[in-house]
Amino acid sequence: MENTSVAIAVTGLSFMMTVIWGTPLIRLLKAWRIGKIIREDMPDQHTGKTGIPTMGGVMFLIPVTLLTVLFNAVSIFGFNLLGRSVLLPVVTMWAYAFLGMIDDWEGIRGPRRGLGMRARTKFLLQVLLAIVIAFALRDILKVPQLIWFTSEEVINLGPFYIPIAVFIIVGMSNAVNFTDGLDGLAGLIAATAFAAFGFVAIVQGQHFLARFCFSLMGALFGFLWFNVHPAMLIMGDTGSLALGATLAVVALMSGQWLIIPLIAVIPVSEALSVVIQILYFKATKGERFFKMAPLHHHFELTGWSETQVVQRFWLVSLVFTMLGIALVLV
Repeated sequence: MENTSVAIAVTGLSFMMTVIWGTPLIRLLKAWRIGKIIREDMPDQHTGKTGIPTMGGVMFLIPVTLLTVLFNAVSIFGFNLLGRSVLLPVVTMWAYAFLGMIDDWEGIRGPRRGLGMRARTKFLLQVLLAIVIAFALRDILKVPQLIWFTSEEVINLGPFYIPIAVFIIVGMSNAVNFTDGLDGLAGLIAATAFAAFGFVAIVQGQHFLARFCFSLMGALFGFLWFNVHPAMLIMGDTGSLALGATLAVVALMSGQWLIIPLIAVIPVSEALSVVIQILYFKATKGERFFKMAPLHHHFELTGWSETQVVQRFWLVSLVFTMLGIALVLV
């Protein structure tokens, strides 16, 4: 009960910290003219978003980092409120955030204005970061490599763990990035996923990890205060790459990464839609499987409003999240 109370308190504190400094951040981004550039091939309803401040991911990154550092500083004096194990998710979060910042900046002021970093360069850097993180998970934190649903025994994956972990980290980083295309969508889906893995961590006794998840969930709710339709700012790759990679690390730390396709059903579906679209386009020499990818744009072009897509995707996410948690509790 005490651990649950602390987790709830951390959630509320991170929410308030994010909301309080949200407005000054938006003013600062506007003053620096860090505004979103909408590509010409986007649906027509997105043209009005040109100029909305981007790189808004720092709005939730900073409160979560401050809380984590402060609670770990307290442990020096004999209190262990969050634990050093959560430092790896924080480092992961910032490593991918900096990569996203570079991508966002390239798209705003760089030579590839409107496009951002080259896809191959970004992917290579994602993989290199993921390799380092995967070794840290296995050799430093010694996390449970795989927990099967119906068994409490930890399965050792041997040499397969590193490539699997790298695939999950890079895959989720890009999956959440693809999801970040509508007001509130990526933030809402990510907050739900972190809440789910926070609950899983509590069930498994990983209270330090649970509090980190709930602090991030609270900060995301604070971010959504400004990001729901019509958005006052956009998280950009700064936020989406960081959220996806951090979610993957949290899942890997719990050992319950097999439920990612359920907990993160929307990001996984968004990523698969892009893969299907590309493969189908190449196989048919120019035809498209979806009206547009990622998947949320397909539904926009079928007539759904932006808020309908976000709300319905979130409802689907909730249902699949409950299924994922049910598997953990079996």
